[in-house]
Amino acid sequence: MIYLLLQYLHEELGLKIPAAFNYYSTRMMLSALTALVLSIFLGPRFIKKLYEMKIGQTIRTEECPLLGALHQKKKDTPTMGGVLILFSMIVSMLLWMDLKHVFTLILLITTLFFGVLGGRDDYLKLKYRNTKGLAGRKKLMFQGLLGALLALYLLSPGFASFVQMGSWFAPPLVKDQQEVISLQEYATRFYLPFFKDPIFVFSGAFIILAALWIMFVVTGASNAVNLTDGLDGLAAGCLLMVAACLAFVAFVSNHSQLASYLNILYIEGSGEIAIYLCAFAGACLGFLWYNGHPAQVFMGDTGSLSLGGVIGVSSILLRREMLLGVVGGIFVAEALSVILQVGSYKLRDKKRIFLCAPLHHHFEYQGWPETKVVIRFWIVGLLLAIIGLASLKLQ
Repeated sequence: MIYLLLQYLHEELGLKIPAAFNYYSTRMMLSALTALVLSIFLGPRFIKKLYEMKIGQTIRTEECPLLGALHQKKKDTPTMGGVLILFSMIVSMLLWMDLKHVFTLILLITTLFFGVLGGRDDYLKLKYRNTKGLAGRKKLMFQGLLGALLALYLLSPGFASFVQMGSWFAPPLVKDQQEVISLQEYATRFYLPFFKDPIFVFSGAFIILAALWIMFVVTGASNAVNLTDGLDGLAAGCLLMVAACLAFVAFVSNHSQLASYLNILYIEGSGEIAIYLCAFAGACLGFLWYNGHPAQVFMGDTGSLSLGGVIGVSSILLRREMLLGVVGGIFVAEALSVILQVGSYKLRDKKRIFLCAPLHHHFEYQGWPETKVVIRFWIVGLLLAIIGLASLKLQ
């Protein structure tokens, strides 16, 4: 909004506007600062309102009885704090991003769609205390639906034309070392960290595999973050590092010379993704002010499902899904621990691999204090983030 207003004042009224506001780097910093200040400033009032509405966290005790004892103090701590994070991000988006760019539209739809889905899940858990919220199949169906719509946009030229409205929401220009490639070519390339060229390109009938891959990444990222959100500050801290890494990738992808130097795709307008991810990081940092141990508020599924969805979609738009798997290795490990635990329980006559899943609870069962688990996971997350960024230079 501010960005478009400044453009209007300069182009239509001839007013002199500082050039710095046209720079992506400036808007990245301003968006992060805006989301940070909003989340910290609105936090106390928001938490007070949640207390008044009696939106309190429930503790799982059926599968892991010891967990109930370990987390007894968390009972009735307000949840659905993700609303505060998403509100801060969207306000920052409206202020500092180019509302005419298609990446802005995609990220806004992703945030709202997953926010509503997570909100519905939280609502059911709070209303019916003996349920686990939205049924797993329904949740996967809706997550897959958004992934399918994104795949349709990227892989179907007709749908991309349908989304465009005049000069608004035009498909991005994408170049591979000065060679312009189509939106479909861009979406069907599969890259691995430390490798310059795509490992393979989906073509012909195999384009359906590209669509399934997009759906898998969106769904997997959303659920992986949701599974990680189990200890004070754990998910928010890890998300902060992942968002910062992807924001850097988005920034250099929007600079033709840097993209050429690093041997990555030049994606026109990916700076808008960088701006939103900076708002994402700022909102998570502000939320940590209240979510750090002992937490005053939890993000709930409203936050975890939507934030996971945003980083998943961002990685797809940047063609860096496997890089997300590296820098978000904590989320991958948490999701795999649950898959392995459930598989072992069903296939090995109720035998478990971990004392409790997801993985962070396994370490709690081993006697690690909650703060030690969180800080060590953060350290591992930081190391993975450094490795992920290093892969850009070493490819």
